[in-house]
Amino acid sequence: MKTLYLIRHAKSSWEDRDLSDFERPLNERGLRDAPVIAKILKKKNISPGLIISSPAYRALETARIFAGALSYDPEKIVTDERIYEATMHELFSLVRGIPDTYQAVMLFAHNPGISNFANLLSNRFVPEMPTCAVAGLSFDQNSWNEIERNCGELVVFEFPSKSKK
Repeated sequence: MKTLYLIRHAKSSWEDRDLSDFERPLNERGLRDAPVIAKILKKKNISPGLIISSPAYRALETARIFAGALSYDPEKIVTDERIYEATMHELFSLVRGIPDTYQAVMLFAHNPGISNFANLLSNRFVPEMPTCAVAGLSFDQNSWNEIERNCGELVVFEFPSKSKK
């Protein structure tokens, strides 16, 4: 069994217009929300064997916050350029290439790709993922290479405004 946690980066800042989209950091809300959602996952005893992130600053910053909260060495975060502006084919290729030694993997990415990918993999509808949302999908497959459309069971769906209810 494999579990994939698809995570949209936390809220980013548009304050510095001189920065490229790739360089944008998290804003105050993002810096506040990421530890809250990471703590929710920790309470659910979620522990990734591997964290893969878009190299875009806001995604990597979110991944580092989660890593710290989940006792995962931030130095072991793998970045993959395919995630930034990824197509469904690129995300599928990335997931199918994950070594089978990992049972639980976190993937930090961007919208609309991450929401579309969650819906492509899930056996039920996944709402549009707001910033810092987590869609956890469980798969009966023993190999990441066997992951297919609609074969994942949505087992976790967390997002900042849900945690405030």
